Amino acid sequence: MQITSEFLHEQLKTFFGFNSFKGPQEEIIVHLINGGDAFVLMPTGGGKSLCYQLPALVMDGTAIIISPLIALMKNQVDAIRGFVEERDGIAHFLNSSLTKAQLQEVRDDLLAGNTKLLYVAPESLTKEENIQLLKQIKISFYAVDEAHCISEWGHDFRPEYRRINPIVKEIGIAPIIALTATATPKVQHDIQKNLDMLGARVFKSSFNRPNLYYEIRPKVNIDKEIIKFIKANQGKSGIIYCLSRKKVEDVAELLVVNGIKALPYHAGLDANTRAANQDKFLMEEADVIVATIAFGMGIDKPDVRFVIHYDIPKSLEGYYQETGRSGRDGGEGQCVAFYSYKDIQKLEKFMQGKLISEQEIGKHLLMETVSYAESNLCRRKVLMNYFGEDYTQDNCGSCDNCLYPKKQFEGKEYVLLVLDLISGMKEQFKAEHIANILAGVNNSIIKSYNHHHHELFGIGSAKGIRFWMAVIRQALIHHLIDKDIEKYGLLSCTEKGIKFLEAPTSIMLTEDREFLDSDEGDEVVTPGSKAGGGGGDAALLSMLKDLRSSMSKRLNLPPFVIFNDPSLEDMSIQYPVTLDELKNCQGVGEGKAKKFGKDFIDLISKYVAENEIDRPLDLVVKSVVNKSINKVFIITSIDRKLSFEDIADAKNMEMNDLLDEIESIVNSGTKLNIDYYIRQTVDDDKVDDIYEYFKTEASTDSLKEAVDELGRNYTEEEIRLVRIKFISEIGN
Repeated sequence: MQITSEFLHEQLKTFFGFNSFKGPQEEIIVHLINGGDAFVLMPTGGGKSLCYQLPALVMDGTAIIISPLIALMKNQVDAIRGFVEERDGIAHFLNSSLTKAQLQEVRDDLLAGNTKLLYVAPESLTKEENIQLLKQIKISFYAVDEAHCISEWGHDFRPEYRRINPIVKEIGIAPIIALTATATPKVQHDIQKNLDMLGARVFKSSFNRPNLYYEIRPKVNIDKEIIKFIKANQGKSGIIYCLSRKKVEDVAELLVVNGIKALPYHAGLDANTRAANQDKFLMEEADVIVATIAFGMGIDKPDVRFVIHYDIPKSLEGYYQETGRSGRDGGEGQCVAFYSYKDIQKLEKFMQGKLISEQEIGKHLLMETVSYAESNLCRRKVLMNYFGEDYTQDNCGSCDNCLYPKKQFEGKEYVLLVLDLISGMKEQFKAEHIANILAGVNNSIIKSYNHHHHELFGIGSAKGIRFWMAVIRQALIHHLIDKDIEKYGLLSCTEKGIKFLEAPTSIMLTEDREFLDSDEGDEVVTPGSKAGGGGGDAALLSMLKDLRSSMSKRLNLPPFVIFNDPSLEDMSIQYPVTLDELKNCQGVGEGKAKKFGKDFIDLISKYVAENEIDRPLDLVVKSVVNKSINKVFIITSIDRKLSFEDIADAKNMEMNDLLDEIESIVNSGTKLNIDYYIRQTVDDDKVDDIYEYFKTEASTDSLKEAVDELGRNYTEEEIRLVRIKFISEIGN
């Protein structure tokens, strides 16, 4: 089919109202019309959908658009019908949401040749009656949208997508166009191989979205931080992504209570509610959608001004695609993600029970996300490197790491050690293993390979694992080493790396960001300067920790029983000078404020006066009524000695969420007696050991430290239960 450029421009103007094509759109469309297979890798907002919509409208027959989400199909069918007036039959979708009458209408329009685009879910494509129907019509081409769903290495793997190729062959061969916004070289190959289109022409646009600002914040006082952020961006459209449906509901409710027009969106809502919420967001009746990753694929809202990740995503592909939903019109797009390593540990737990190969892939993708979050390198550089593209500028000027760069250091000797070790190990080990050897970590895996006797074992022990992981990541970005994704991340030296070994040159590196609580006092701080972790006053935080330390010795209590670190960090942000203000700080509550608070507010009052600190205007975050009711219910249920399982069931909570609530109650100063439940679930000897650990050995209330110290014989849940008992009895 011979189509002129002039004709295509006319059709573009007629159907879509555009005067010119964007990027490689015209080239892709011409290639497809001429019968060629195409693989299109184009960032969100680059105009992927037009690459199959326009050819479908001008070619003979019906284009089959395979799409993963019902919401996406409805949105695009409505859009096409809007472009072509008085021809509703021109576009249809075929999925499980249709009634019998609607199905018949779709069949009639298809067989009459009225339909140019048929959107179909992969699950519907596999049904025998649909295969037989599609065999009766002329297919112009197949478009596989969100093609990353094909690959188990993608962020949204869908097994049904891997059955597309045999079904296409059964229905009838036609050109294929596969489209995605996120694919590493490995994922791209996986997609093309599965669709039997290795010979397809690849159209790859740059992954750089220059209008987006990227920032990672520590997950401290997150609810207050998000409300402050949204109120500072009043009236702007935004999306908040959460990993669980429950968190979506909780956050949406919290925003509404605090005067923000927000709505939830997740797969657990009925189809009508989901569609209504989506439409309200598109029509600007709501400013913010709080959603799981189910929201946003193909949603054509160009003026989303911010995307917030309440929970860090499971992969960089997911992160990139979700952030890409902001600023699609080329205007402002702020992308803020809140990061805590505890979230990573939760995600690792969720993988347990899956096939070992799936766990390996999942962990590998997760560690790439950790690397991105903790890195001090330009965020664009890290993201684009991950997708196989080089970003050559030293400073992008639009990410937190470039705006607030960390001091660099000469890294030549460190890089040489890494390259030397990888090369000497015959390129058979992953980054964590190499870092563990250099840092001198004598774990079971190191011992199993006898690497604790290696000549380089512990040579960099003064620096620690995090330092060596940072060196490895930067060596990857400098192309001195390579990572074999198919072999779950085995490292090898590149040709450039081998040359560096032979003739080393200067190479400047930066250390990773530190998200952990730290008591190190080697940093010079001044009144009002910001603490690295929670954004508070570093000098005040140091003084509060000293006060807590002296009080713990005087009262013979572990420091964390008085106030834990997040509470002190919040005090260094809020500057509370009355007990009423203090009890609103994170994890304090009325009981603790009365019992331990006076010395702290005295110190803060004096500090504020002496240093002429402007205290922040109080942003009082209103809590959701249900949460208060939940707390009352939990307290009364424990008084009645109900089992925790029954309490959790009554409130439709997971056991982990219930323990979070109980910890919050106890940390705020309320005394709870849970001995009856501990007696049923934990051996007496274990109770004594755990209690003694927190009483005499623990310097913090860290669960991870307790698990490491107490060993495998103690489960995390057992330690949490006894920790609750300990804090309740000793601190309250």
